[in-house]
Amino acid sequence: MTGFGRAEDVFEGKKITIDIKSLNSKSFDLNIKVPLRYKEKEFDIRKILNDRIIRGKVDCYINLENLEESNDVKINKGLIDSYMTELRNIASDGPDFEYLKMAVRLPDAITSRPDELTEGEWEALAKIVNAAVDRFEEFRKTEGKILHEELARNVQNIDQYLSQVIPFEEERIVSVRERYQKTLKEFENVDETRFYQEMAYFTEKLDISEEKVRLTQHLKYYKEVMDNEDFNGKKLGFISQEIGREINTLGSKANHAEIQKLVVKMKDDLEKIKEQTLNVL
Repeated sequence: MTGFGRAEDVFEGKKITIDIKSLNSKSFDLNIKVPLRYKEKEFDIRKILNDRIIRGKVDCYINLENLEESNDVKINKGLIDSYMTELRNIASDGPDFEYLKMAVRLPDAITSRPDELTEGEWEALAKIVNAAVDRFEEFRKTEGKILHEELARNVQNIDQYLSQVIPFEEERIVSVRERYQKTLKEFENVDETRFYQEMAYFTEKLDISEEKVRLTQHLKYYKEVMDNEDFNGKKLGFISQEIGREINTLGSKANHAEIQKLVVKMKDDLEKIKEQTLNVL
């Protein structure tokens, strides 16, 4: 879910620049900085980002720069002239400058022009927001292709390690049986029937055929979901947990040094899968 996007444009002498970046997160967590002029539209901006970005710890910065000198002050010349005329009638003769200083302090002599956010400016702002998200999504798609290749490689590695377990399966059972037989020779009056019953029970406990089948199915399912389903991050996370359970059980039943080494390699690739899956929507 990492990504970055920037867009900028000019509207009526105002340069608007929008930067969007995100990191991994299980939900949509937005931190947004909006100029005071656009505060009233913050909710609408949040909705655009939420609907399109979906997940991630997102930072959005909107910068506004005035490119033209703005004259937001209005001098009411007619009203000031009226004030000065009345002041002359009331007061004794004096310089006009003194009357002017008094007149400009009177109500409504100088006012600020209201500069409200127009519908046209909001439409321009929304267009820039969407353009920034477009570039953000392009970044995500590029990263997603690389991520897809890495995940597919990790899944394939686990599958290959699993196939390498097969030659050691029978070998470990034979090794266990010979070790027990050697130990039993040290004792007298051993019930061979009971011995082979115990061996059969122990062999069954060491059997990993079910774990191998389930692990193969989970790996296949992970690949299918990754290739064919949209917004599959959470689902892939659940499947990776199931993969982990089978690998752990395989390790606990292994009872063979070489199989344990393969299990360690599987776990290494699984950790990479879990970490990378967090970056999938």
